[in-house]
Amino acid sequence: MATTPRARARAQTMEDITRIGRQHLAQYGAAALSLRAVARDLGVVSSAVYRYVKSRDDLLTLLVVDGYDEMADAVASALRQPAVAGGSHRDRFLTLGRAVRAWALAEPATYALLYGAPVPGYQAPAERTTGPGTRVARMLLEIAAAALADGSLAVREPAAPVPPTLVAGFDDVREQFGIDVPDEVLAVGVLAWAGMFGCISFEVFGQYGPGAFGDPAALFEHHLATLAADLGLSG
Repeated sequence: MATTPRARARAQTMEDITRIGRQHLAQYGAAALSLRAVARDLGVVSSAVYRYVKSRDDLLTLLVVDGYDEMADAVASALRQPAVAGGSHRDRFLTLGRAVRAWALAEPATYALLYGAPVPGYQAPAERTTGPGTRVARMLLEIAAAALADGSLAVREPAAPVPPTLVAGFDDVREQFGIDVPDEVLAVGVLAWAGMFGCISFEVFGQYGPGAFGDPAALFEHHLATLAADLGLSG
């Protein structure tokens, strides 16, 4: 269906607000975001912006969703590359991690909004952010489920049993994503997900110290390979 000029104009304005909002996020930080400042750089009066974005919190949500979607799109694009799509599940896992790291290093301010300290006074609305925010986790679980289905994932005896208090939460994950994997795989998958983003966060936020032991890319590759082994991915 063809879009109307009005719809195209609205879409362009939302794109401009998002672009300027991300510029301000990088320059001033999330806590200092201001719709008045966005309107000024957009070249319109504040009331014109308020027709599209109702408040600072609405602007933050717009940037959160945009960031999650941009990161997930980068991961999905990397996974669609023919050499990757036709490769092993382990290669797909490694590609996913590398794509997230590359995006995070290119967009540190937006990454910090998603995975850094909470913005004072802001609570992300789950109904708008959960879907975009779990796209990368879904792709990781899909890799694990596909590997389990064709025997490429080695399900090891867990070092400790999955606590009964986690069973209901894991059931919710299976229902939400429509992915049927056992609790043991989910538990290791969560650990791999947390480990991957933890390593990326340490690098983006400078927690490793100057130079990240001399070669941050090599350090991440080593960690990523370790996580793949922990997850049981072979080949």
